[in-house]
Amino acid sequence: MSSSLRRPDQPIPGDRHWMTLQEAAVYIATSVKTVRRRIASGELPAYACGKRGLRVLREDLDNLMRPV
Repeated sequence: MSSSLRRPDQPIPGDRHWMTLQEAAVYIATSVKTVRRRIASGELPAYACGKRGLRVLREDLDNLMRPV
């Protein structure tokens, strides 16, 4: 019998929503280059995923967007 991992059909309460840089750029309607600049400046926290991948939290993107 082999076991496999399944993603839940519904989000787990309190579960964090991770996004790739490309997904983050679409979410905040900007370019990946701008997302990378925000990460480099410290405005947007990013987390390593594997050797080369970066992920950001949707809640951090929401916090980045502030009214003017």
